[in-house]
Amino acid sequence: MEAMRPRSVRQTSPATILPPFLHRGAKFHSWSKLHTGLSKLRYLFSMANSAPIKHQPRPMPEAEEVYRRWLEFLDEEFNRHQSADRRADIVREQLAQLYLGKPLGVKSGVPLTSELAGHVLALSLDPRNITLEAEHYTDIDQDRYARLKPLLWFWQMFDRSSLGLNHWLGIRFRCMLGRHIFEHLGSGVKIHHGVNFAYGYNLWIGDSVVIRQQAMLQDRGGIRIGDHAQIGSFARIYSHVHQFEQHDQVRLETTVIGEHARIASHAIVLAGQHVAPGETVGHYPGDSQ
Repeated sequence: MEAMRPRSVRQTSPATILPPFLHRGAKFHSWSKLHTGLSKLRYLFSMANSAPIKHQPRPMPEAEEVYRRWLEFLDEEFNRHQSADRRADIVREQLAQLYLGKPLGVKSGVPLTSELAGHVLALSLDPRNITLEAEHYTDIDQDRYARLKPLLWFWQMFDRSSLGLNHWLGIRFRCMLGRHIFEHLGSGVKIHHGVNFAYGYNLWIGDSVVIRQQAMLQDRGGIRIGDHAQIGSFARIYSHVHQFEQHDQVRLETTVIGEHARIASHAIVLAGQHVAPGETVGHYPGDSQ
């Protein structure tokens, strides 16, 4: 009896995911359309490069189509608009729909005392009306952070909404936003719910990295995470050291997580450490003693 051959995983050909505007014969009428087309292609390729798995839960087809359209729209908007004010406008309107279920209306005059709480909520959806902890750090790059602050607020508020617990949408949302925030974000990355970081612009994340829920990446001095590394839930990775006698003074040291390294849940990696490729920090229950 002939032995059964293992079934090969069907790979998605890049040609099958090309949007209509990039098929052979397509013509661009302006550089802006070319820029938009290339950004959309980059987004589609990043989705197609995820490692195939046996079972992948997903939403209903109608919902998946809406989710993808929303992510593509946001990706195009943040590519097109680099100014802090325009990005803040975009984020404010998106958060209004997520939290209030409708576009944010403009109210004139002083609100009634009974309506103050609702007014506070509406104002807090605008990144220009909030402050984040990182803004108090003395080593912050003000110009770079200003352009990213609306996206950082969007990241945090998305995760704190009911949508943040939508696993399929959440992973794709964070990867889309991460490409506009991080120094580098590879393909096939999975960033789970509640992951926090300081600046974002000092984060370098390689291909197929998995960062599980509630991990903290304090990237003040720079964090580099190699391909296929895994960061466990509630892990803490630092890249700065406080001075003993002057706590507000810090020393910045780049931290490196090597390829295929594993940082276990609740493990701590201190600033300046270089975790070797394949090394494990902390304890994984499945490992042999």
